[in-house]
Amino acid sequence: MKQRLTRRWAALPLLAALAIDGGAAFAQAQTATGKGGAATGPIGLPSGYTLVWADEFDKGTLPDESKWAYDTGMNKQGWHNREKQYYSGPRAENASLKDGRLVITARKESLSTQADWGGQQYTSTRLITKGKAEWTYGYFEIRAKLPCGQGTWPAIWTLGSQGDWPASGELDILEHMGQKPDWVFSTVHTTSGHGGHGVGDGRKLATACGVFHNYQMLWTPKEIRFGIDGQVHAAYPNLGQGTAQWPFDKPQFLILNLAIGGDLGGEIDDKIFPIGYEVDYVKVYQAGK
Repeated sequence: MKQRLTRRWAALPLLAALAIDGGAAFAQAQTATGKGGAATGPIGLPSGYTLVWADEFDKGTLPDESKWAYDTGMNKQGWHNREKQYYSGPRAENASLKDGRLVITARKESLSTQADWGGQQYTSTRLITKGKAEWTYGYFEIRAKLPCGQGTWPAIWTLGSQGDWPASGELDILEHMGQKPDWVFSTVHTTSGHGGHGVGDGRKLATACGVFHNYQMLWTPKEIRFGIDGQVHAAYPNLGQGTAQWPFDKPQFLILNLAIGGDLGGEIDDKIFPIGYEVDYVKVYQAGK
């Protein structure tokens, strides 16, 4: 079956409770792993890993199309999760490079002259590496400063390059909601647990909106760990239960996007626009490369 480049939440009220209540509802979100996703400890570049892919956003004025594609495939019918944005293609108003940073900007506007316009009243951008760069295992680090505004839903995440969702897996390195500005979280979605039953956890981060932070993922054949500024907050083990629980031995591609509204974005305050999401760099390291 052809893969849709999107996610489809199930049992969403539980996931929303997890995100908003700071993990209080997480104990209910059990899956085939048999355990929750909260974890602690350090995270950093392992010995023997080398840089295999990077973008420091320091050349040109638009995202490098040798590294990034624009995902616009569901604009006409509307994106899943009841999101309200139209994702544009190459357009400086929504994605540009400034002072060595990628700035994804959401705006209150209607691009009604576009053939794929689906009636959206907001614009933004969704960048993907699919078909240009994909990885199996590695250490991922993305340095970013998030927007703070009621209705924003920025994310840094990966999807499986083959198969359909959730069978090919999803790794949410970072999600954040403007309605809960001091809370960031990470989630794993698989056939055995997805949507409101995804496995993960988050942490308080008072300066998520005003300061750049390093968002990290270490993905090995045995486990996936998520961290911020060198400290782990969530983990997902390979329990040897097959692909329903662990589809993560195949390539995943990276996604950077800023959604507006929807099931996690929530109510939108139109006074926040335009509002930007800044990424200083994206780096991917692998062992023995």
